[in-house]
Amino acid sequence: MNTENVVKHLRVLWRTDRIIADIRLRHLLVGLGLRAFAALIAAFGLLMLELSAYFALVQIWSAIVAAAILGAVNFAIAGILFIIAGRSPSGRDIELANEIHGASIEALQLEARALQAQVSGAVHHPLSTIVPVLLPLIAIIIKSLRKTAKDPAAATSREAHS
Repeated sequence: MNTENVVKHLRVLWRTDRIIADIRLRHLLVGLGLRAFAALIAAFGLLMLELSAYFALVQIWSAIVAAAILGAVNFAIAGILFIIAGRSPSGRDIELANEIHGASIEALQLEARALQAQVSGAVHHPLSTIVPVLLPLIAIIIKSLRKTAKDPAAATSREAHS
């Protein structure tokens, strides 16, 4: 496991999350603005249309039927505007951000699995992590013991020759 990779993946994940949140926020704000503007236009426009349609329908039907027809038309128009404003954002930028987000999550999961494998290997087989360190140490100790064993033998043979 490489901590630099983990930090890099976390940065990419954080940035893509910010981009995704920014895209969604812009979409929500634009949708809200469009809804408010549509409501304002609909209020003024429908007021004038209803007034003229009401006067026209009153001459054909009664006042109650004319008002009911105009109310149904108003609801239909408002429904169409809300459906248009509620469409999901279609764009390659959100798709790209989602792909990068998924890739960084996968990379972090791979790094986490590698760390888990290292930790579980050290816990289950502690000697396997210690042996690479101990082997050179043991070799150094054996060499030093051989040198000390040869030195007294050499010292006793010198005394015997003298």
